[in-house]
Amino acid sequence: MMGVFSLTQGQTSKNMQYNLLIGTYSSKDKNNGIYVYTFNAQTGEFSLRSNSPDIKNPSYLAISKDGKHVYSVSEAGAGKGGISAYAFNPLSGELKFINSVSSGGDGPCYVSVDGQNKVVFAGNYNAGSLSAIRVNQDGSLNSDIQTIQHEGSGVNKERQDKPHVHSTVLSPDDRYLLVPDLGTDHVDIYSVDIANVQPLKPAAPAFASVKAGSGPRHLVFHPHGKFAYLIQEMEGLITAFDYKDGKLTAKQSVSMLSPGFTGDVGAADIHVSPDGKFLYGSNRGDANDIAIYAVERNGKLSYAGRQSTLGKTPRNFAIDPTGNFLLVANQGTDEIIIFKRDQKTGLLTPTGKKISVTKPVCLKFAAIK
Repeated sequence: MMGVFSLTQGQTSKNMQYNLLIGTYSSKDKNNGIYVYTFNAQTGEFSLRSNSPDIKNPSYLAISKDGKHVYSVSEAGAGKGGISAYAFNPLSGELKFINSVSSGGDGPCYVSVDGQNKVVFAGNYNAGSLSAIRVNQDGSLNSDIQTIQHEGSGVNKERQDKPHVHSTVLSPDDRYLLVPDLGTDHVDIYSVDIANVQPLKPAAPAFASVKAGSGPRHLVFHPHGKFAYLIQEMEGLITAFDYKDGKLTAKQSVSMLSPGFTGDVGAADIHVSPDGKFLYGSNRGDANDIAIYAVERNGKLSYAGRQSTLGKTPRNFAIDPTGNFLLVANQGTDEIIIFKRDQKTGLLTPTGKKISVTKPVCLKFAAIK
């Protein structure tokens, strides 16, 4: 069960509360929409604040740096796929729909926003494309967008017959956009100029290659920005890179799979703890677990442990901003499991607490201001 720990000087239980935003897939008979909960990072307690069921399949969310706007993937936008904009009140937890625009392609699966809330970046899995969507002063999305179509394929003809953009990740300084493509085994790299009408252009080099057939999915930066880590869905690999000025240099790949594992693999989400000492990766398929690694000073990974997600299909998870808890969204069992995180060892302990939500697939924390 959850252990006892003390607050740092000046902290109280009240000021360790955060907004927890939950994106979902729609169920057969209704849109589940976006949920907002309060989450107490001292106790692990939570309570529902609001629900915005007016959006279909908000499977990935991005929150503006100032906390006043939320952008969501939606299959109900204009054209074949959409991105929706919401005004967000961090104090009340209320979301107010503003507008939706096309994502520039079929199957939007990821959205991110730059630190100035000027441009939203969307990844389209089915189309194998990405788009830059300008944000208006009121937080609404402009319908004039830049769309880039990827080309190519991979060695797995069943799953890599064409490009499949899986995420659009900004570098810590917002100067580059890194785009893992499951279909081509590339991380495509674009320079970003938010002042330009078309803010994206290929960087030099324009991509980093990874193991053929591994299927790049999500990428995360270390808090200090000098390392980046890529999770590869099809082979359950995590690759560590040195990162500098838009350039990725691979230095290590580790398998997330337990010794002797022979089941289906579906590596999904990846996060580094706020203190930069541990990295976590989720695996769906038949594993349904979280692999835990210590981050060495040189950025390489060493195995630290493994934790069952106590459910099925951990598509997404999140670490609260204090690093005290890790929450896993188990899409297949309609619940978010709350684990206490040991900040010294990185290991996870079930708290017995869970949030019941139908098909949860994205978790994002935001300050209550």
